[in-house]
Amino acid sequence: MTDPLVQLQGVSKSYREGERERVVFRDASLSVARGEWVFLLGRSGSGKSTLLNLVSGIDSPDRGEVLVDGLPINRLSERERTIFRRNRIGFVFQFYNLIPTLTVEENLLLPLELSDQLTPASRKRAGELLDQVALADRARTFPDRLSGGEQQRVAVARALVHHPQLVLADEPTGNLDAETGSLVLDLFKRLVREAGTTMILVTHSNEVARLADRVLTIREGRTVEIGPVPVP
Repeated sequence: MTDPLVQLQGVSKSYREGERERVVFRDASLSVARGEWVFLLGRSGSGKSTLLNLVSGIDSPDRGEVLVDGLPINRLSERERTIFRRNRIGFVFQFYNLIPTLTVEENLLLPLELSDQLTPASRKRAGELLDQVALADRARTFPDRLSGGEQQRVAVARALVHHPQLVLADEPTGNLDAETGSLVLDLFKRLVREAGTTMILVTHSNEVARLADRVLTIREGRTVEIGPVPVP
């Protein structure tokens, strides 16, 4: 693979669960090219979300290296990792994670404020993104007035507003009905794909996984590529 954006090199990670040590990764490796969509498919508890936490620097490996754009983020200080996430990564979660006391527009502008990118041009981009997700007329609405699908559309726009190199999505349709989930997937195809943004997405859905360039699962502490996703 040429020009990887994300690399895991010999990564091991375990957690203490009472008296027991739970090994999640054991000498795992992964390489994700720029612009590639890699989806992690598998059961709950297999380590999919842990992988996102390692790639984003929220968590650190016990051993090995995690590199994003050549930068070993596991060697950064906590403050440096926070700044790195704000500037380089967009997040989409299953439960939206919108701030309830901020309007739709304010939620969208927050990543720009946190990364010191709030300019007239970036405000204009935020407005354009709201229009693209068909929520321009809800800019001054608070999240509790939106449906689940509308909140997730705001979350997708928020993840992209600061032009991240990488989008990390954790079960982004898992809290939505099938029809609404399809609409959100259409947004991903249209907005994230067209921007050429790299994405790592966690899912348990075969339907979602069929959008990927590559589909991986985690077995015995290592990432394993799986074949074509079956049509239900």
